[in-house]
Amino acid sequence: METNAQSKELEALGRRLLELLGEDPTRQGLQDTPRRFATYCQEFLHYDAGTIDTTFDIRKSVTVDQMIVVSSIRVWSLCEHHLLPFWCDISVGYITNTTILGLSKIPRICHRHAHRLQLQERLVDDIATELVTLTDSPDVAVVGTGLHTCMAMRGIKSESSMTSSVMRGRFKENHHTRMEFLSLCSSSTTK
Repeated sequence: METNAQSKELEALGRRLLELLGEDPTRQGLQDTPRRFATYCQEFLHYDAGTIDTTFDIRKSVTVDQMIVVSSIRVWSLCEHHLLPFWCDISVGYITNTTILGLSKIPRICHRHAHRLQLQERLVDDIATELVTLTDSPDVAVVGTGLHTCMAMRGIKSESSMTSSVMRGRFKENHHTRMEFLSLCSSSTTK
């Protein structure tokens, strides 16, 4: 669908949504809401994370077999069951093989996978899969802890957090490797 045509349809949808909620889309304060709704939908769902595949061969400059951990990457997504937002703090780890990924690329990867209708469980799995591909390392771990407004705002109305994880390679097979990763994740989030 063409972006301009899509924008017009989303505006009409936003206007209709306001009407169905018993609001007057022409009243002060709501007049520009349908346009803002359309802009938000397009910005969120057509997010461009930029370059994510910048890698460096480390065999001559850094010791291979290092654990790299990046923690506290906050991403926002939309629950595919309720179309309500959820945030998730992501921690990522991988053990270097021959390649390291540019540091800013890890949050970009996380954001890229979050900017669509999503499940938290799929989000952490998608991130892990892409990291295996880009780092050429089978040893990848991703943990996500999220708060879902579909549970906090409706239904049970509980602000409970949910944690999901994907452990691959040595992170799955070796208890000590997994515990080192989880310890580094928790130490970087405590202040």
